[in-house]
Amino acid sequence: MTNKPKVLVLCTGNSMRSQMAEGLLRHDLGNYIEVFSAGTHPSYVHENTIEALEEIGIDVSSHRSKSVNEFVHADIDLVITVCDDARENCPRLPGARRTVHQPYHDPYYIRPGEDPRVIFADLRDQMRKELAEIVKRELSLPN
Repeated sequence: MTNKPKVLVLCTGNSMRSQMAEGLLRHDLGNYIEVFSAGTHPSYVHENTIEALEEIGIDVSSHRSKSVNEFVHADIDLVITVCDDARENCPRLPGARRTVHQPYHDPYYIRPGEDPRVIFADLRDQMRKELAEIVKRELSLPN
């Protein structure tokens, strides 16, 4: 049994942004927190998410897409919604102590001529910096 604060990251499909956030936060702050991800409409873990994290030595290939309903009755110290749809459609989480909304663009929608590897890497790097700061601030973790 651990006494680490629990962080839940939510998006719609639990395939890209929330999975990326879970992998990053577990890797970077796993000594301080337990982290999970889920979606309002879970689907699958997107291959570009797996590849973007593999590029920096983080393996999420065994992750599965989870429903937010799995966490409805869980005690969660911090919920982070990473898309507007999840913020608007998330069921009430009575065990959540605080919620923060930090939206990110959906990397699923790539314009012609854009390289998905670049889009996912840019998103990964942005999320890595911003989400670690949010978690540290909200949970009063050491820098």
